[in-house]
Amino acid sequence: MSTILAAATPAGWTEAALASLPGLLVDHANCEKKAASSALALMFAYPEDRTLSLALARLAREELRHFEQVQRAIAELGVSAVRQRPGRYAQELRRALRSSHPARKLDQLLAAALIEARSAERFTLLAPRLSGTLGELYAQLALSEARHFELYIGFARACAPGEWRARLAELAVREAELATQPDSELRFHSGPPPAAH
Repeated sequence: MSTILAAATPAGWTEAALASLPGLLVDHANCEKKAASSALALMFAYPEDRTLSLALARLAREELRHFEQVQRAIAELGVSAVRQRPGRYAQELRRALRSSHPARKLDQLLAAALIEARSAERFTLLAPRLSGTLGELYAQLALSEARHFELYIGFARACAPGEWRARLAELAVREAELATQPDSELRFHSGPPPAAH
């Protein structure tokens, strides 16, 4: 599987995630909802781009199906759903995006691609270490998220053929910092806990 990430997930994150699976699953379910919500937000932001809107409608439905699958896994494992505060990853990545158009559209597409690519990488890391249906689900999700990041990259390339690659490299550096530097709260897209770095 090809990737657009500037740095790999530290081994400390993977070990901490496996040791904190209930909390990770709750955050993962939230991530699937946020992925669907982000796709819908882009549809509302750029209604004139019909090709993008139709692709994102399909993607949002798929993300909601993933949410349902994770909720089933949570129920089967007897994990309690709890409200979580937003983690720093997406919040800080959004701060790196430009605010004026048309640059913002490119940045939003690239940020979505990076988030999906990080998800694909982490599902790939976790799937072989998980047993039963959860391991199978994560292996399937790794492939889905890889398709999603390639979809977003395709739209970014079409949006700004001369700029997308250089801008991706800039945003990938920031994304890598957020995904690899020690983080006080373990989340699906966080850095590793300080002791595990």
